[in-house]
Amino acid sequence: MTRAAGERGNHRGAWGNQGDCENRGDCGRQGDYGHRGGCGRQGGSGNRGGWGSRGDWAELLRISALFTVPGDALAGAAAVGRGPNRGTALAVCASLCLYEAGMALNDWADRDIDAIERPGRPLPSGRIAPAAALAAATGLTAAGLACAAAAGRPALATATALAGTVWAYDLGLKNTLAGPPTMAATRALDLLLGAAATAPTAPRPAAVGSAGGAPRLAAVRTTPAALRPAAVASAPSTPRPAGVRSALRPALRPAVLLGAHTLAVTEVSRREAVGGSSAAPLAALAVGTAIAWTATRRPSRSANPAARRPAPDVGAGHRTRPVSRVAAVAGAVLAGGYAATIARPLAHAALNPSPYLLQRAVGSGIRAVIPLQAVLASRAGAHRTAAGLLALMPVARRLSRKVSAT
Repeated sequence: MTRAAGERGNHRGAWGNQGDCENRGDCGRQGDYGHRGGCGRQGGSGNRGGWGSRGDWAELLRISALFTVPGDALAGAAAVGRGPNRGTALAVCASLCLYEAGMALNDWADRDIDAIERPGRPLPSGRIAPAAALAAATGLTAAGLACAAAAGRPALATATALAGTVWAYDLGLKNTLAGPPTMAATRALDLLLGAAATAPTAPRPAAVGSAGGAPRLAAVRTTPAALRPAAVASAPSTPRPAGVRSALRPALRPAVLLGAHTLAVTEVSRREAVGGSSAAPLAALAVGTAIAWTATRRPSRSANPAARRPAPDVGAGHRTRPVSRVAAVAGAVLAGGYAATIARPLAHAALNPSPYLLQRAVGSGIRAVIPLQAVLASRAGAHRTAAGLLALMPVARRLSRKVSAT
């Protein structure tokens, strides 16, 4: 998810993949959710009726970058102490749709620039019509929101905020000072989408019965305890699921960590085409080190109510187990793997902030998204989820050799 000097260093896209240039062409503008960069295939200028082939759409949508997306929702589900369930699957589908919507929208928004700098891209080459790309972005956004709506109102609200952030980034914010924070927000919101879709929410109080059309529950609430029937006064209260805000609270910290990683790598990518100072790589290295250290810290039981009630970490709706000593060691190993993925390239870029080395550092930041997601899932007790995420890395690397992620 190397290299090659880029035409410009502006971070492209609408999400957190910052611009893996590995095995790419000669244009290094980076991004994710509309990821830019390697010119990839330069030929193919012939117009194919404006709709292109499957290969053209694979290039436009950068399908090899999709493997960095499912881990957001899975890490969010683990953060709220739940195993993957129907809501998690819908959140993953929504994330994938919104991610690809950002890819198509970004190429549509940059079609005039690409006609000069990268004429081999699907839109400027005429293989795919701009109207088709815009239609795809609109349709994918609608599909993503529909998937989120099927997961519940909290998920729909989160997905709506995510979609708005994606469109705002691609259509105006990417080249401003607000670009990197906006990119970071998309990744954080994507993790929260998985948490919102997975976590149970409190149902509305149901009437126990009625007398003369008035619910008995209302009578119990308004009647003094001394006048209530003994059976009603002594009836045990039934525990209810936590509200949306309290259910999502444990997911805020991992969302911040994922967003911080995205922000740091995005800042590096803004200077990757022309080179720059060592400040951005050094800052990203410090942020990555801090994230790795924080990820090894045991989550507070008071911050995650789900950890108070241990249960298997597999199966729909099951809560995750509290962190054991073995799990802590596994988390430390995963955090070390995450740090190792980004440390060396960033150190080289800090020593020599040339376009080539900056692009290598950005590529390492993209690859590090998956192990970071695995770290966050393992930290919450979802060790099988973490192992599954790590299994995506070789698949993503192999596919990236055929279809550029940039």
